[in-house]
Amino acid sequence: MNYKYLFDTNIVSHIMQGNDEKLLKNIASVTVGQAAMSSISFAELEYGLHKFGKAEVLRQALLSIMLRVDVLPWTQSVAACYGELCSSLEKKGINLSNFDMMIAAHAISMDVILVSRDKAFSKLGSRLKLEVW
Repeated sequence: MNYKYLFDTNIVSHIMQGNDEKLLKNIASVTVGQAAMSSISFAELEYGLHKFGKAEVLRQALLSIMLRVDVLPWTQSVAACYGELCSSLEKKGINLSNFDMMIAAHAISMDVILVSRDKAFSKLGSRLKLEVW
């Protein structure tokens, strides 16, 4: 598939809440098959479902999103990108959380736009295509 966007965990979480009209409008403009999330984001969302009390309601919201957004596995090429990315950024004194670095590497390796509201990703500069919805 030719994906255009990789949704960060916080974007999917905001979609699940369903109360951000501008975000929902942006999502509605994305054609099925254009957007995905990393299995890393899916893992973070699963953790959130179990951590908070309304797991079943949130699970239904997540399942409804997954009708339009694929969950992509972490592959050998993504792992290689992650290793190189972490090393090169560390030399520049740039550090993000491990999960953020893994998600960024996933987007970079796929050459897609990462959609996020996490300002930490802006530290990666032009290396990462980033949109804030």
